[in-house]
Amino acid sequence: MNRYPNILGGILNIEEEDDDQLDMLYDSTRRSEGSNRGRVRRHRGSVPGRRTINRGRVEGHERLYHDYFATPCVYEGFFRRRFRMSRHLFLRIANEVEQHDPYFIQTIDAVGVLGLSSIQKITAAYRILAYGTPVDFVDEYIRIGENTAILSLRRFVKAIIAVFDDHYLRPPNNSDITRLLQIGEQRGFPGMLGSIDCMHWKWKNCPTAWQGMYTGHCHEPTIILEAVASQDLWIWHAFFGLPGSLNDINVLDRSPIFSLLANGHAPPVNYTINGHEYTMVYYLTDGIYPNWSTFVKTIPCPQGLKKKHFAKGQESARKDVERAFEVLQARFAIVRGPVRFWDEQTLADIMKACIIMHNMVIEDEGDIGNNDFDGSNANPPVEVSHAYTPELEDFMQTHCQIRDIVTHSQLQSDLIEHLWELHGEE
Repeated sequence: MNRYPNILGGILNIEEEDDDQLDMLYDSTRRSEGSNRGRVRRHRGSVPGRRTINRGRVEGHERLYHDYFATPCVYEGFFRRRFRMSRHLFLRIANEVEQHDPYFIQTIDAVGVLGLSSIQKITAAYRILAYGTPVDFVDEYIRIGENTAILSLRRFVKAIIAVFDDHYLRPPNNSDITRLLQIGEQRGFPGMLGSIDCMHWKWKNCPTAWQGMYTGHCHEPTIILEAVASQDLWIWHAFFGLPGSLNDINVLDRSPIFSLLANGHAPPVNYTINGHEYTMVYYLTDGIYPNWSTFVKTIPCPQGLKKKHFAKGQESARKDVERAFEVLQARFAIVRGPVRFWDEQTLADIMKACIIMHNMVIEDEGDIGNNDFDGSNANPPVEVSHAYTPELEDFMQTHCQIRDIVTHSQLQSDLIEHLWELHGEE
């Protein structure tokens, strides 16, 4: 029995073969080994052709910890400016996210090497959101790979939504409405809850087949965010995901902003302006929105001192939502765009998580009494019925009241007189 190595490096058993066949097989084997001798893999790793980088994860964690989280740290006093929030709020978010998702817990890999810490993963994800940088930009400082940074970002925003969505992105409750109505009355607009508008977010990596649908007046693919903001820049309503070819009216037709009011689940509101009773709150809007009783618009070409004074006050107060958009984009540069992800769900999670953390910063740095929220009735159960019910009639009546043009005109006239009585002499 003769043994000759084949091209795969194994052992080939050949019995009772003639010499010619053995010589031919031996020559072909030597030629194969000679040709494969020049094909030397330059890089070793779990994936063929991929370079193995010893990033120094432990050293990266120690440097990050001593720079910002130790007591005292190297950059004492710079945390708020570089992380866009206080240190205790960031640590609170990190602890909640780590408890919710075991992915962020530091573990030991298969070869006994200590993995990335939760601070490294969360800081990498947060800096991508805060600075809008590419995912491989944080590798040099935090020592985290590109794929790991992308996965950390996706899981981080999902954890933020799962943990904090019920409290920091919810419709206002009774105490919130009372406080917002008091603020509106002090500004000369009784019954106002805030201002509403839309923002476009550029989508750089929009699929080619969808670019026509997502391209509107911005001449680039965008996704629309509809939001309601109050004077303290708290965002109470966020409706995101419609293509940029739509305008504010099309977005409003699909928005659930008045769903609680139409279904009778909104808290009752009663206020008086210029001797007239009103039972619905309203939002300040720009000129594109329809003439509904829940909207108060400015006067395009005001004539007379009263109307000019009203237009000035309405346009000044309506800038709350514009300021909220600017602060949101300044605090999280990723929503200033253009965004580089491909799927809509990731974009929606990023936008929602940024709005939640934006509200968390406002609560942390301001005086907002939202600690009495009970989330048990935030989403009331829906009862399906095909028979005639009084609730259906109430829904239709409320829906007509929301779109009442006569009430819109009366409310605007009463507000003109009300503002003139308050500040006309000034």
